Amino acid sequence: MYRPAHVLPPWIAHALRAQRGPVPWSGVVRGGLGAGVLVLAAVAAGRASLGVVAAIAAMLAGVADRPGGRRAAVRRLGVPGLAGAGGMVLGSYGGDALGAVGLTVLLTVVGLLAGSVSAVGPVASGAGTQVLVAAAVGAGMPLPEVGWQRGLAYAAGAGWLILLRLVLPGPGAFAGAFAGGFRLDAPFRAPFRARFQARFDSRVDSRLGSSFDFRFDGERDAVGAVYDAVASLLEAVGTDLATSRRAALTAALDHAQDALAGPRLRRYASSAERRLHAQYAAALPLAEAATALAWAGQAVPARAAEGPRRLASAVRANTPTGPLPAPSRAVPALRALDDALLRAAEAFDRADGADLHTRPRSLAMRIRVVLGSGGREYGLRVALCFGASAAVAQALHHTHWYWLPATAVFLVKPDLGPLLSRVLCRAAGTVLGALLFAGFAAVLPRPEGLIALVAVCGALIPVATRHFAAQTGVVTVLVLALVMIGGEPQASVSRIGETLLACVIVLVVGHLPMPGQRGGGVLARLGAAESAAHRYLGHVLHASHDRAGRWVLRREAYRSLAEARAAIALAAAELPTLARHSAGTEEVAGTLERLVDATTACAVHLDDSGSLAPRYAQQLTGLLDELAALRDRGYARVS
Repeated sequence: MYRPAHVLPPWIAHALRAQRGPVPWSGVVRGGLGAGVLVLAAVAAGRASLGVVAAIAAMLAGVADRPGGRRAAVRRLGVPGLAGAGGMVLGSYGGDALGAVGLTVLLTVVGLLAGSVSAVGPVASGAGTQVLVAAAVGAGMPLPEVGWQRGLAYAAGAGWLILLRLVLPGPGAFAGAFAGGFRLDAPFRAPFRARFQARFDSRVDSRLGSSFDFRFDGERDAVGAVYDAVASLLEAVGTDLATSRRAALTAALDHAQDALAGPRLRRYASSAERRLHAQYAAALPLAEAATALAWAGQAVPARAAEGPRRLASAVRANTPTGPLPAPSRAVPALRALDDALLRAAEAFDRADGADLHTRPRSLAMRIRVVLGSGGREYGLRVALCFGASAAVAQALHHTHWYWLPATAVFLVKPDLGPLLSRVLCRAAGTVLGALLFAGFAAVLPRPEGLIALVAVCGALIPVATRHFAAQTGVVTVLVLALVMIGGEPQASVSRIGETLLACVIVLVVGHLPMPGQRGGGVLARLGAAESAAHRYLGHVLHASHDRAGRWVLRREAYRSLAEARAAIALAAAELPTLARHSAGTEEVAGTLERLVDATTACAVHLDDSGSLAPRYAQQLTGLLDELAALRDRGYARVS
């Protein structure tokens, strides 16, 4: 195939690609107050080694921290933090009680379990990563404390960052105070509301004193982004941008759903939370109508996007919607859009709550994922990489051998990018970070200068996560500063060598043949997307009056498609020897997306007319036939 000279191969282009966006200032503040404060307090108390453990946990929590709801962050950061504490205890006692061979076997088994569980989802993947990293640190870093003390210190470090996540306001926390003009009594009412929220929340309207209520600023921003994404899709109807805008709408809905689904400390939701749930639920029929219009491909009046834009502003400012422009009602999808706007306006004036239209996965479903092809393949590769690196590290060093297996853990994770991209970025970031630290260590006073360096690096992590090499460089400087504070000598050169050795191990294991079908993770996600698409289609055709159930299945279909698309994109950026195992999956995903879009258009049409028009039936039949043909040509559906 002809490739223009200026186009880089995917496996190189991915390594050079960086995310873009505004600086997450709230994350920067949390990072600056995270590991640095912990190690400063520990040094002042004469327990520097415990401070190092706690700071490592806070650092890993900072890497996993992302914009979104506060309650969702409790699960996203807390579950991996607890898993890491368990790994720290296991590695500490295993390192004390077992010899090199027994410890290698133990770590290999832990790697198999942690890798298989990582296939369940992002939180499970984070938990698996922290279990392995903490186990390597606990077994390979000589510390004076016993295992349970190290585990408590690790849990305390993760808990400290969670506490900062809960109590510190975001950068837009007070924007609502001036959204509708300054109200003199707002500053006086907010402290009163914060103190007596639990007692009066069920009787006081959430709009009273909510101008300075930043508890739900992440959730408000996530729900507001959904309405903005609906407006953007409406503006792109009939253009080449419609497909990408529909994918952006799916991402916004997924993010909002996750932000609102965090654990709740109280039994009953507050009025502000119930209103946000209702506002999210009101966006679902809008998204459905916008998707149906995009499927039809006929441009809509410009004023159709004005309503969702005003709703987005009202969500973020926590204010009433005001008058909304009524779109044209010429076709069923426009009539559905108009009706959805009216229902949204009513929902914004009430705080009666609503379902998030999601079904939690049962334990049996999670076990099937762990034991499925994706979980088995991932688990075997993690086990081999982690076990081999631990064995080599113990053969090279009697103490301080944790760096090699901990590096291998990050390199073997597919959710951090394609294999070669991870290796190149990790190597470049480690070399740069180690050289920078060597320069800092030569001039900074100890321990004051090193503690300041830890705080600065912690603040840089939220920005550095945009590129794996930059994140690796910052983390390398931070960890080298921590271990020197804990008493380990400066070892930048040896860390570079161990990182390069870990890169070699992961590259070799990553290309080894494994039992079963290669690309099992991609095929498993694509099979789940196909199953979700068929469930959604069957519900629309046979239970069209159950809108709540339809929206649940629609969300599942689009979410699983987005996960499959992400896995396919990563697989396509691998080296050709690995990328060929997922060849053809992009075409299958495209057909599934058209099927789900057509199903959504059919649902809107059925709501309007009560019967399925012949052209809709022809579209669905053609897409199902196309999917069957793709399966006959070699795509094996994975259940």
